[in-house]
Parts: sequence; structure tokens; C-alpha cells
Amino acid sequence: MEKKKTALITGATSGIGRATAELFAKEGYNLILCGRRQERLDALQENLGKEAVHTLNFDVRDREAVFLAVENLPKEFSEIDILINNAGNAHGLDPIDQGSLDDWDAMLDINVKGLLYMSKAILPQMVQRKSGHIINIGSTAGKEVYPKGNVYCASKHAVDAINQGMRIDLNAYGIKVGAINPGLVETEFSEVRFKGDADKAGKVYKGYQPLKPEDIADIILFAVTRPYHVNIADLVVMPTAQASSTIVKKEP
Repeated sequence: MEKKKTALITGATSGIGRATAELFAKEGYNLILCGRRQERLDALQENLGKEAVHTLNFDVRDREAVFLAVENLPKEFSEIDILINNAGNAHGLDPIDQGSLDDWDAMLDINVKGLLYMSKAILPQMVQRKSGHIINIGSTAGKEVYPKGNVYCASKHAVDAINQGMRIDLNAYGIKVGAINPGLVETEFSEVRFKGDADKAGKVYKGYQPLKPEDIADIILFAVTRPYHVNIADLVVMPTAQASSTIVKKEP
């Protein structure tokens, strides 16, 4: 009987991360779910099954917390087969001359440094075993730059470059590395970007059918269940209504 695989998902308490956790639980994976909101982590663990789910409450920006959490995993969750670097955010939508330094720090710290910290904490065991799979959740913003996207786009371009660099550097160890780059997905993402303005956030998804978090979760599951010789290295997915970051066919 094949050993159950263990997947660690960052940003697991909402959106793509939560949808992926729910789908992976149905597929029988052991899960390590990371997030900043303990009450949501507790609810997920309760719903998905306490025996197969371990939760970690920390912020990926906190280097010490990341390494401490990984070093102190229970034995039954300590061997991580799949790392899904999903935690990320966007803050503000300002032209660069009006941008907030705090917003810039938050995006670079979470989207870039947080991804690096998590990967650095887990990679030694994958390198030692010469096996593992890393999925980095990027964005179409990592493939093009749009007006007022400046630093957010820069952070996701960095994810694109890190994904490529990881794949090159880890090739010798047989570790799979790939990125999934979604376009418009209806999550709490826009509400965070617009500082809690639900009305403004909701308008982003009006007049067309955006992607759902479950759509991306399906693709992540597909990527990690390919035969060993198949690696989904870099995949861009958009709703049919979206042609680019600035062109979306909306009904009047």
C-alpha cells in the first residue's frame, strides 16, 4: 500500500489555499495547513479531520516563526512531499508616485520573502531524499505589468524568476518545481487590496464569470498527480472573459 503523501499549504485559511486544502483532504492527503487566523485553522481542522490535518499559526513574513514551525512538526507530519507556496497578497492600487511604503513592504515580504523562507525551511529534507514537489502560486501579474500594478507586479515577476531558478537548481535532485499563474479569481484578494472596501472589491468581478478558487485547486491537484516524468513547469490560467490584465469582456 502506497504511503499517504503529506502536503504543506501556506495561506490555507481562505481562497485558493482553502479550496486546495478541502480538495486534497478528499483525495486522502495528510495536510499541514498554515495561516495567520487561528479560528479559521481550527475550523478547517475540524471539518477536514483532525487525524489527517496539522495546523500552523504564523505569518510567512516572520523568518524565525517559519523555521521554528517546520523544525517542530510532529513526527507523522515531518516528511513533506508537496509544498504549495500559496500565501500572497496585494495592497493598494496606486500609481508608483503615490504608493504606500507599508504596502510595498507587505507585498514584497509576503509574496517574495515569505515564499523563500518556506522553501528554505523545507528544501533540505527534499534534497536529502532526492524527491519532492514544489508548486508556487504566481499570477498573470508576473507575466505582464498593468497600470497601477507596479510593486505588486514586481513581486509576482520575482515569483516567476524564483520558480525558474528553483527548477534549475533543484533539477539534479529530482525535485519537481512548477508555477500556477491565475488571472482573475474571485476571493478575498480584492477586498484586501482595497483595504476592506467590499463594494469596490465586488465590482472587480461584476459583468463576467471569474475563476473560482476551486478551479485553481483542481489544476494544482492535476499538477501534483502527474507521473514522475511529467512536470507542469509553468501554467497560466484565466477566465474565458479575460484576455489580459487589462482586457476583460464584461456584459453591460
